[in-house]
Amino acid sequence: MGHLSWILALHVMAFISWMAGLFYLPRLFVYHTQVSKGSSESERFSLMEKRLLRQIMTPAMCVTLLTGAIIASLPGVIDWHAAWWWVKLLCVVGMFAFHGACARWWKGFASGRNTHDERFYRLVNEIPTVLMMVIVIMIIVRP
Repeated sequence: MGHLSWILALHVMAFISWMAGLFYLPRLFVYHTQVSKGSSESERFSLMEKRLLRQIMTPAMCVTLLTGAIIASLPGVIDWHAAWWWVKLLCVVGMFAFHGACARWWKGFASGRNTHDERFYRLVNEIPTVLMMVIVIMIIVRP
């Protein structure tokens, strides 16, 4: 159990870091929509978004995936017949999809071709919250 505890701790820390980025990046997009394209403020937001995505979110996502795969591969840790596991896994896939969408939206901003408004980013900002809530309930409560 000693090594598993360390892997779990690393998994939780990486997940928290990844989630912080998934919560903050769409908020940056909201602020980015409020400035003029090509302005110094727009360039500053693009740089902030790029750094958040590449230096925090993506490494945290990779560590979360790696440690989660290690944990899932250990015998007896997961009941593969339990519905909670599959619901959690579906939500994790949703997190990866949302991360990819954030990267695509950032590229739109960086190239000056953002097609979404402030309201869109305010709404999609709720997606990782809902996914995280379901994941935590599936892991802790295991309904």
